[in-house]
Amino acid sequence: MTLTQRTVYILPTRAGWMLGATLLVLLLASINYQLNLGYLLTFLLAGCSLVAMHVSHANLRGITMSLIAPDPVFAGARALFDIQLLNPSQRTRPALALAIQGSQQWVLTDLAPLSQARVQLACLPGQRGLHPLPTVRAQTLFPLGSFCVWTLWRPASPLLVYPSPETQPPPLPDGASETGHGPTRTAPHHHGEPDSIRPYRRGDPLKNILWKQVAKTGALVSRDSVAAQQHDLWLSRPLTALSHPEQQLSRLCAWVLRADQLGLRYGLRLSGQDIGPDHGPQHLQRCLRALALA
Repeated sequence: MTLTQRTVYILPTRAGWMLGATLLVLLLASINYQLNLGYLLTFLLAGCSLVAMHVSHANLRGITMSLIAPDPVFAGARALFDIQLLNPSQRTRPALALAIQGSQQWVLTDLAPLSQARVQLACLPGQRGLHPLPTVRAQTLFPLGSFCVWTLWRPASPLLVYPSPETQPPPLPDGASETGHGPTRTAPHHHGEPDSIRPYRRGDPLKNILWKQVAKTGALVSRDSVAAQQHDLWLSRPLTALSHPEQQLSRLCAWVLRADQLGLRYGLRLSGQDIGPDHGPQHLQRCLRALALA
């Protein structure tokens, strides 16, 4: 959005109102006592205030603001998004301030002639889902602080909020049948990799435990041999053994992150939507998005 005459507003600040009252008192005193120096001082200060008003308005007018699409976040975490400021003119734009409307957490920046700058703002979204970004306020008090010039901008890009993962979820389920009601395994799947890993099971020999992986993640994982078969893991609401829908999604979110961390092939079965077993960053994002919009 490029700031124009129609989108930039201006009002005197508290200091500006005090300056106006002082000028009025000076003018009345100069008239009452016929003070030529009083007239000179009054009109000089009034002229400086008028010039400051035009300079302050021009300091913000003409700037182009654009949003850099924010990354999805988990519920309860702060969302960070960047705003690109472009100065297309040959003059410097000092003392620009941006903040979420009503937050009073200002981020200050200056713009050199024909330059651009990036400002990062933060907000705290509420529940999971797709949310609009909050309104951004940009303002400047330059040069005297007697006038506040501001604009309001609501970015059009939405913010995707994933469910908050359960902090201490139970271990991953062993699998699910095609109907999603029993802990049976699906058909085995061959990766073609020399080795694969899976969560530790009671009875696994110590030599098969991946101690480096344990040191990184803190979870016990075991190595399958080349001939071993890896099974697809299906995750669904009934496997959570919870009744509250949001708690089910939080546990599924934690399981999806856990399965991705362990490099497992997993699928997600929600009401009306099945995501087939797979692995990798794109599959993880697809599952988290489905949980956010479930």
